Amino acid sequence: MKERFNAIMIHKPDDKQQVVDAEIGLDDLMEGDVVVAVSHSTVNYKDGLALTGRSPVVRKFPMIPGIDFAGTVETSSNPNFKPGDKVVLNGYGLGETHYGGYAEYARVKGEWLVPLPPAFSTAQAMAIGTAGYTAMLCVLALEDAGVTPDKGGVVVTGAAGGVGSVAVAVLAKLGYKVSASTGRPEEEAYLKGLGAEEIVPRAELAGNPRPLAKERWAGGVDSVGSKTLANVIASLRYGGAV
Repeated sequence: MKERFNAIMIHKPDDKQQVVDAEIGLDDLMEGDVVVAVSHSTVNYKDGLALTGRSPVVRKFPMIPGIDFAGTVETSSNPNFKPGDKVVLNGYGLGETHYGGYAEYARVKGEWLVPLPPAFSTAQAMAIGTAGYTAMLCVLALEDAGVTPDKGGVVVTGAAGGVGSVAVAVLAKLGYKVSASTGRPEEEAYLKGLGAEEIVPRAELAGNPRPLAKERWAGGVDSVGSKTLANVIASLRYGGAV
């Protein structure tokens, strides 16, 4: 294990945020009972906001961004993990209040970590990433609400984004008829390649909503909010869910 290693660090000495490529040591990391050699992380929308300072994602400075990571345990005083274990982590304030995945090493609480299933490499885990994890939670929520393929089609908003893309692919694979809503018409071929049967222009769902509209979908995965979400809800079939 290296004594010194690279990390992306966000500082805010005054009103202006600074992002630097820093060299730090293990003693500089935050508290935790497991040290992980980070091999992969992802760049999420939230990470972009943190790095640019366009939204107050970071709650404590200085901060290492990166809201997820996958890697190999280097040292552990947690009984559930030993050196060599492959692990993945997302959430728990990573990149917001606790140093995140944009460093060669991370020290975290073992209770935050999830053992990586043997079928996945760390690269594959982060190819799925937080976006894929979020999308799958949405799909499971639809299933829990009784929205099955035989109940009718589903709509995915922000379909060309990270969460939306995975949601389209998973829902189509499960047999749902998927309508993909996007503001980027050039992504039509990409979305249909993922399994979408219909492309819904963003403008179609962006107008002032009515309390009720024509029933179109049995369910939906929304990553846009605002008027788009209101219009999706108004267009649900009886007993639908978003």
